Parts: sequence; C-alpha cells; structure tokens
Amino acid sequence: MFISYPTNNKTEFHTMNQQTNLTKMALTAWQTQVDRCSQFIDSLTQEELLKEVAPGKNRGVYLVGHLAAVHDALPEILGLGKRAHPDLQPIFLQAADKTIEPIPTVPALKSFWAAIHDRLKTEFAKMPAEDWFKRHESMTDADFEKEPTRNKLSVLLNRTNHLAYHFGQLRLLK
Repeated sequence: MFISYPTNNKTEFHTMNQQTNLTKMALTAWQTQVDRCSQFIDSLTQEELLKEVAPGKNRGVYLVGHLAAVHDALPEILGLGKRAHPDLQPIFLQAADKTIEPIPTVPALKSFWAAIHDRLKTEFAKMPAEDWFKRHESMTDADFEKEPTRNKLSVLLNRTNHLAYHFGQLRLLK
C-alpha cells in the first residue's frame, strides 16, 4: 500500500518514513472502526435500526445515514472526486432525525454504506503517504500555511473519532 523511496538525504528519508508510519496507523484505525461498525450494522434488523438509541434520541437508521453522508463527503474534502450520494446531505446532515420523510430504506442505507466504504478503501490505498500531509479542500492555501496540521490526515483522524462516537451510540440498540 505504501512505497518507500530511497534517498541520499537521511532527513528526507526519516520524514518520509515517519509519514508512512503515521499514515499506516491512521488508516489502520480508520479501517478497524469501519469494519467493526459495518459488521454491527449488518447484524441489525430493520426493526432494531428503526428504534431510538435512547428515549427521545436519534434512531439507528438516522445515525447510519448520518455516518454514510459524512463519509460520502470525504472524496470531495480529500480531493478524490465527487460524493456519490449528495441526496443524503439534506436528510442526514442538515436536518434532525424525524424531521424529513421519507428517508432511504434500511436496505438502501446498508447498500450505500457498503459502496461508500468500498470506494474509500480503494481510494485511500492509492494515496501516497505524503499526500495525507497536504491541504484538504475545505481550507485555503493561506489557512494551511498558518496551520499545516489541518491536513488530509487530520480529517481522517477526525472522521475516525466521529465514527467511533456514533458507533458507541448504535451499540445501544442491542
């Protein structure tokens, strides 16, 4: 997945090696969370996903749609192309649960989830480690110059934490 290029400059090699290692760790954490959550979502019935995670809180179906919409936006943020399901944004990112009907069916959301994550896995595998340390598309060059840690890798780390948070909520359905 990652290629290490030999160089005569010891500092440059060390930096590239660090970038490769940090990127591998972040991608492993991301994929671990995606795999765990995917397995759990697949195990849930339609009835379970239509339940609220707690009285008066979001339904499981809304949380799955919310996560799918957030992850579907990653290709645009990371400069990898357009989102596949822009229709998810108004339902699951701009509106609260139970305020927009109809929403996609549970089987449709599960299908979107799988397709979004298959695409991300493929796209992420193609990205060289050094690209993860570049500016993401939601910020300007001037902002990136001031805050270089707000890079593509930081977006991935943020989305991994976001996924873990909502996965914890989904676990309340069982």
